[in-house]
Amino acid sequence: MKKAKSDYYDFNLVAVIILIMCFGLIMLYSTSSYMAQINEGDDMFYFKKQAMYSIGCLVLAIIVSYFDYHILAKFPFVIYVVAAVLMVLVKTPLGVTSHGARRWLKLGVQFQPAEIAKIAVIITLSYLIVKMGKRVETLKATMVLLGMGGIQALFAYVFTDNLSTAMIILGITVGLVFIAHPKTKPFVILAVVAVILVAILVYSLSHMNQSSNFRLRRIQVWLHPEDYASGDGYQTLQALYAIGSGGFFGRGLGNSIQKLGSVPEAQNDMIFSIICEELGIFGAIMVLALFGYLLYRLFFVAQNAPDMFGSLLVSGVFVHIALQVIMNVAVVLNIMPNTGVTLPFISYGGTSILFLMAEMGLALSVARQIKFQEPEFIL
Repeated sequence: MKKAKSDYYDFNLVAVIILIMCFGLIMLYSTSSYMAQINEGDDMFYFKKQAMYSIGCLVLAIIVSYFDYHILAKFPFVIYVVAAVLMVLVKTPLGVTSHGARRWLKLGVQFQPAEIAKIAVIITLSYLIVKMGKRVETLKATMVLLGMGGIQALFAYVFTDNLSTAMIILGITVGLVFIAHPKTKPFVILAVVAVILVAILVYSLSHMNQSSNFRLRRIQVWLHPEDYASGDGYQTLQALYAIGSGGFFGRGLGNSIQKLGSVPEAQNDMIFSIICEELGIFGAIMVLALFGYLLYRLFFVAQNAPDMFGSLLVSGVFVHIALQVIMNVAVVLNIMPNTGVTLPFISYGGTSILFLMAEMGLALSVARQIKFQEPEFIL
């Protein structure tokens, strides 16, 4: 005979989150300690703030994990509308401009509402897919799902001027629809068409003079960074120099040269280049292995979730984390144009880690309701 065991908690997932978080704090200190002069002589300025955010958000994730995730199915559209409204408010006096971009909202605390949109899309699409059931394979259902995600992506682009987040939201949307849809062929065709269109765009830009549009110029910089070495291509080239100088085992922790002003905002989206310089290819592989294990744990939870809603929620989190890691590393290696996407749990930023930990809490909440069958022997 068998009985269901319900007291499961994914401590492996918690452990890998803590490992990545601690590694991120070490690298953040190594990357930012030289900036003590501009931070009132405090070489731990960024470290202390990020450590406070990380610990607080980890506690929040643990608390969230003890809530029943089915509560979210009662008001998915409220979450969806709130996320959209918050992005619209960025264009009002409540919006805050930082680093030349108006993407933040100040409502007591300052945060990026586009981060909420990612979670809103995961929750809303998961709910809709479950409600649609077998109808999800119809063209109408597919268009509804893509439209719901597309609207949030459009709002992120129009109201927060954040193309990279819009791309991630679209990626989450397509990922969830792909997981739920029984047919693969339409997505293969869509991918081929997208690749062809991107290739045409890249070819056209490679034969154009310097564009006045900063997004098109980023593509031109990506294609020929050396032609923009003293301008838009400076950060990319310095990041590549950092990676190249690190070798296999790196210069050693804290011994980066490029972080000393050569790589702008090294503690943010370019922190992976400093990891490569100080810890080498070996260190970079270890970091990617940690992210790989994190994704494996999310995959495990999604596969064993007690219902479709829970499985889709965790699948959405999986797609989000995977996309963000891939995009950040690809930008640093100059495989794709600069997007400003941060490296999850490692790059500096309170808003990013807050909502990432909220997603981890959601995944742990689903994991807590996994029931395994254990043999029960009756004498």
